[in-house]
Amino acid sequence: MNIKIAQIKIVPEKKNLIENHKRLMAVLPDISPYRPDVVITPECYLDGYVVTEDSVSREGLRDFAVDPNNSPMVDEISDWAGKNNSWFIFGCMRKTEAGVYNSALIFNREGKLVEIYDKTHCQRHDKKFISGNRLPVFESDFGKFGVLICADRRWPETVRTLALKGAQVIFNPTYGMHNDMNLCMMRTRSFESEIFIAFTHARQALLTSPFGEVISNSMAPDEAFTINEIDFSENEKKREKSGHLRDRRTDLYELQ
Repeated sequence: MNIKIAQIKIVPEKKNLIENHKRLMAVLPDISPYRPDVVITPECYLDGYVVTEDSVSREGLRDFAVDPNNSPMVDEISDWAGKNNSWFIFGCMRKTEAGVYNSALIFNREGKLVEIYDKTHCQRHDKKFISGNRLPVFESDFGKFGVLICADRRWPETVRTLALKGAQVIFNPTYGMHNDMNLCMMRTRSFESEIFIAFTHARQALLTSPFGEVISNSMAPDEAFTINEIDFSENEKKREKSGHLRDRRTDLYELQ
């Protein structure tokens, strides 16, 4: 099974939801001819990741968050996904009565909002968010996939959990670290859990394979998106060859 992935690589302006949305919608027509199966944006794309600002309090996040059930901007993303027969992983701040989550809205090929993933590993400034409390695997027409947001990827248990649940690929909206150490980490995460990872940052579109190889690593400032195709048979080849998942010694993995 092959799927084509579009990774958005636009640096948003902090606090300017309307302008950031306009820039995204201006790029999507250029992506349409490629007929992607999945489109991914960076983390907190609409607000430009304002949570890092000391002037923005936990309650103040609400001013830059959206309600997916009542947002013209979200509706436009939904419409585009449906018209282009593409899944869409949209990073944004999501407001609820309880507070604000750092979320990925998941639209299917019909443009329906079918799932929401909330960032689970919140440290430092991210503690202003309500943390998510689940690591689900989502069903799709091309197979099972997982979603992690930014720092979630830094714990090997998150990637391993999704792989053990059957995910073939992880879509990773992010806005934080994107240096050489991150490159090594993402290659390792893919290798040790035998899975594709699409690390999608405002300044970097990185795609790693189950063999720990770099499929694509774009950091060109003038490139607003990348298009790449992955073949899920690579997962099967890797799992047969190395057996990182198959040969785990679960009888040893406990604290004494």
